[in-house]
Amino acid sequence: MDNKQPIGIFDSGIGGTSIWKEIHNLLPNEATIYLADSKNAPYGEKSKEEIIHLSMKNTDFLLDMNCKLIVVACNTATTNAIRELRAHYDVPFIGIEPAIKPAAIHSKTQVIGILATKGTLNSELFNKTTEMFYHTKIIEQIGYGLVELIENGQMETPEMTQLLHSYLNPMIDANIDFLVLGCSHYPYLIPQIRKIIPNHIQIIDSGLAVARQTQNLLNEIGFNPDNNNQPIFYTNTNPTVLETILGSKYNVQEKDF
Repeated sequence: MDNKQPIGIFDSGIGGTSIWKEIHNLLPNEATIYLADSKNAPYGEKSKEEIIHLSMKNTDFLLDMNCKLIVVACNTATTNAIRELRAHYDVPFIGIEPAIKPAAIHSKTQVIGILATKGTLNSELFNKTTEMFYHTKIIEQIGYGLVELIENGQMETPEMTQLLHSYLNPMIDANIDFLVLGCSHYPYLIPQIRKIIPNHIQIIDSGLAVARQTQNLLNEIGFNPDNNNQPIFYTNTNPTVLETILGSKYNVQEKDF
């Protein structure tokens, strides 16, 4: 394997850029290719079969770009498809799951909240994870409509504020002390969430943990020694929102896949 091969990262849309940023910050020498399947977002409302099909399509695209490993920067795709991906392809995969474990271990109230997509919360992998922490009350909330608003660049709108209040207020009333963000889109909502929840409630997402896991895997397969790699971003819809989130520094290419 050539160490200079890029890391491939895909998500149902722009949300996985929150994971890409953590990877890029920790591993700035690594070449990265990011794939935003925004045309099919959100994955959370799709069937398991559809999610597997889309995940394989994204993987094929990234492997055609000669990627040495694939980061599935989508909770829904990880919890529904990563087992099939690992069985089908001879390339390392890194997934992203809701960080239930650190929240459950450190919770003092023994009540934690998780905001995630329907596809993640209904998955077999997620249910197996939560069963391990039976001593903790886990308040699950599907984030209906959140991904669609984020994908449309409507992160700071009255509609978003109203939805977040309706999802978070019952968790606050139930005395949670940790809020787990179970979708890679949701870290972009942290500024709005912070305005709603009390200061003592800690917010946990999986971005840094995924970056560290990527670093650990590269210890086995080899790091890229170059530091002049310009990240490449692809989307199959209008790139405006993705460009806004990333900033003018990066080039986003619209491509049908």
